[in-house]
Amino acid sequence: MTTPTDYKELFKSFSSVKIGVIGDLMLDTYWWGNVERISPEAPVPVVTVDRKEFRIGGAGNVALNLASLGTPVSVFSVIGKDDDGQILTHLLNEKKIDTDYLLTSENRITTNKMRVISRNQQMMRLDSETVLALNSEQEQKLIASVERFIHDESPAAIIFEDYNKGVLTETIIRDIITLCKKNSVVTAVDPKRKHFFEYREVDIFKPNLKEAREALNLLIDEVNQRTLAMIHQKLKAELNHRISFITLSEKGVFYEDDLTAHMVPSHIRNVADVSGAGDTVIAVATLIYALTRDTRMMAEIANLAGGLVCESVGTVAIEKSRLLRECQRRLTEK
Repeated sequence: MTTPTDYKELFKSFSSVKIGVIGDLMLDTYWWGNVERISPEAPVPVVTVDRKEFRIGGAGNVALNLASLGTPVSVFSVIGKDDDGQILTHLLNEKKIDTDYLLTSENRITTNKMRVISRNQQMMRLDSETVLALNSEQEQKLIASVERFIHDESPAAIIFEDYNKGVLTETIIRDIITLCKKNSVVTAVDPKRKHFFEYREVDIFKPNLKEAREALNLLIDEVNQRTLAMIHQKLKAELNHRISFITLSEKGVFYEDDLTAHMVPSHIRNVADVSGAGDTVIAVATLIYALTRDTRMMAEIANLAGGLVCESVGTVAIEKSRLLRECQRRLTEK
């Protein structure tokens, strides 16, 4: 039985651990405006832009969620030596996210996803990015920076956030998982298709249901405990990981480890935008598991957090006080 006091004490402990996030950092650019006419040049709406906003995206949004919860967090990636990279680094520092281990390269560009929004509806997205894999020199520098982080700061966990933009290569994935296991650091991954089965022996493997079905070539329409347990077993045979943590969109989440398996239903929300929800889920799940080693509590709290951020437009971080209130209201004495 969990009491409101228990959650209050748990949330107080968020600042007691350090976590690293490695993967594809991105800059999210939002152009907000109004549509009042159709262009005479082509049958497209004319958006009169009245506000521009920069936000932290990609793997950076995972770090932002951790920082918002009061957890010391460092980011590991290779970004471009460009204006977008400078803006992104400034935003990270502004949010007290450690960029001391961040690498820059003249032969890469910083990923920038530019969204044009009118009346809370996305009209268009323009992506500026590279998807080339890091070269061997960049790989070794990034691995060395993670090794230094583990040695100097004794983190509780490292999260792999993969967006298929080239930072997480097979070598980096393999060597950093090995480093973490050697130093008793929890590993968690939010995978994408390209390297889906490279994350062998991680602690928390968090695909969404669509990603898991596609990677396993499964045609499953019915989502229930039996079919999800079957997916876990197939993933386990490939990855030998500790926990499957599968997000199910509006149906909630599913987890299975060596002892338990359970579907956690979602809570009714006024959903405005699902972008960034997966980042929030992996951030919260990793933090809770690193502190408690309680898989069920990890799933329950991460499920709540993912639902809360869907109520806002665009990529936003979870609010610590709001998440605590939700835990005390919805999860107490479950």
